[in-house]
Amino acid sequence: MNFIFISPAFPKNYYNFCDRLKKNKVNILGIGDTPYNELDQKVKNSLTEYYKVNSLENYDEVYRAVAFFAFKYGKIDFLESNNEYWLRQDAKLRTDFNITGAKIDDVISFTSKSNMKEFYTKAGVPVARYKFCTSIDEDLKFINTVGYPVVVKPNVGVGAQATYKIQSEEDLRNFYKKGFQVPYIMEEFIDGNIVSFDGICDANSNVVFCDNEIFPPSIMDIVNENLDLSYYVNKEVPNDIYVVGQKVLKAFNIKSRYFHLEFFRLKHDKHGLGKAGDIVALEVNMRPPGGFTPDMINFAQSVDTYQIYADIICYNEIRNVNLNHPKYYCIYAARRDRYSYKHSTNEIINLYKNCICMHERMSDVLSAAMGNEFFIAKFSNFDDMMKFKDMVLEK
Repeated sequence: MNFIFISPAFPKNYYNFCDRLKKNKVNILGIGDTPYNELDQKVKNSLTEYYKVNSLENYDEVYRAVAFFAFKYGKIDFLESNNEYWLRQDAKLRTDFNITGAKIDDVISFTSKSNMKEFYTKAGVPVARYKFCTSIDEDLKFINTVGYPVVVKPNVGVGAQATYKIQSEEDLRNFYKKGFQVPYIMEEFIDGNIVSFDGICDANSNVVFCDNEIFPPSIMDIVNENLDLSYYVNKEVPNDIYVVGQKVLKAFNIKSRYFHLEFFRLKHDKHGLGKAGDIVALEVNMRPPGGFTPDMINFAQSVDTYQIYADIICYNEIRNVNLNHPKYYCIYAARRDRYSYKHSTNEIINLYKNCICMHERMSDVLSAAMGNEFFIAKFSNFDDMMKFKDMVLEK
């Protein structure tokens, strides 16, 4: 089997996908813009061959790289980056080379926020009302219907980047003064906690492994206001999240992928959407959760999801991972360089050395959303996890 992996060196933990596939006897053919001699040795060891391009943004260059691998190794069976930024380019390459997996028309469905809504509706999941941002007058008519605040965001975009909460007509006018080059949509504001359904599905869109994460109410505010970030992996997946998540995967016809589905759990009754505690659609992301979340899932569930992914690609079933291991809560708590914190890094590490799984600096590319210095730690007890979070983030 020949598997092309786009950008195996970034994010820094993604070489693990290549490593596990290679262990399953797959030819892993990497394409990236990092010079080969600058690759980490772990990345080099995970690849059969590497093709360096000047820019991954240059489709012609990447196309030629794929063509070279197809000429040298024969039919390309899979092509992935598992990265939101490259999903559409991945799909175009699959379309042009007739490679197994989501083609360009499929990917438009789950990278366009407006298109997502009809699939959520097909799955029976309530969605927020929305419109495309066209003019201040038309937007004000929509706001008169749904009320302030509203949220504006790119119709196609990554995470909470360039997403804003509009709380007044002045905010709206300021938003238009900034100008925007890509289509934006405006949605009614949902007051709810953000929860996710993450995991890996097989070639028939059936979940073979899953987990649940709990996030702060607004990643948008964290990015825009440069706030502290913490979120955690739950010990168990609530049944209502599992049922809704499986329906969404079937509606989108997602196959052989690591997925990250986001929902709101309503804090209060919301007319037209549901009662307090009900699930409402947020976004579907047909790639792994961001940052080091796959590693957090591994720590919490005592598994190796990189290997599960490799097994699904190769065998369409889990063969090399035992799922019957102890489960934990696993938290991500990140500090910002702009703040002064009460407890030193050494103090935290000394007190929680048996719980901390990772402690690193976050790359500058991801720091706006993920913080500058982060701790990942696992706990058997929920209250112990919250005490750890409070200590890390105490100013």
